[in-house]
Amino acid sequence: MAVYVMSDLHGNYDGFMSVLKKINLTFDDYLFINGDVVDRGVDGIKILQYMMMQPNIYPIMGNHEYALMKVLDFVSQELTKESLETVSVEDMQNVFEYQNIGGQVTLNAFHRLTREEQQDIMEYLKEFTPYEEISVNGKDFVIVHAGLANFTKERKLDDYQLFELLFEAPDYETVYYKDKYLVTGHVPTRAIEGAKPDEIYFANNHIAIDCGSGFGGRVGCIRLDDFKCFYSK
Repeated sequence: MAVYVMSDLHGNYDGFMSVLKKINLTFDDYLFINGDVVDRGVDGIKILQYMMMQPNIYPIMGNHEYALMKVLDFVSQELTKESLETVSVEDMQNVFEYQNIGGQVTLNAFHRLTREEQQDIMEYLKEFTPYEEISVNGKDFVIVHAGLANFTKERKLDDYQLFELLFEAPDYETVYYKDKYLVTGHVPTRAIEGAKPDEIYFANNHIAIDCGSGFGGRVGCIRLDDFKCFYSK
């Protein structure tokens, strides 16, 4: 049994599958996907459909899934004269904001699904957790998409609001936990000072694993058992 974490796939199905092949994921292993499966790349929906069929893949909410969930109820409804009359400014603003972060390709793919398939996607997104805490070989890990906004050492993870976990980048020079590793995505490592572009970054009990798949980079994956890293082509 081994425990792996990936993040920020951003619709890169081929990259995702190439990493799965490299790690030779078995049903005895655990794989956590740390948010931002969708958008920018064209195959986010395809990845979600694959993930939902795998009992050993555990999804964690990213800001892109959060934004997608805010628009799906609206865009999935049948357009009628009555429904058009109930469209709110907030509905339109949510769609516009989602398109601005690369969501149009995801909406296009969603609209090509059958009604049943759309419902499956909407139900699956509700299974995404805000964070995960796990122990592997005596080491403790907190896996969260972006970071811990308004962090204090005394604050429990359950006390964080969802937006505090999904949107604000962490301070990579800060040791959040002396006895735990913080595993995050959200910020491509090419944008972190001192990190090698598109490689997993280790510093101050922090492991940053967004290797820029949404920006022409690659999918990164870490095995928590021994910190071995794997990458797509």
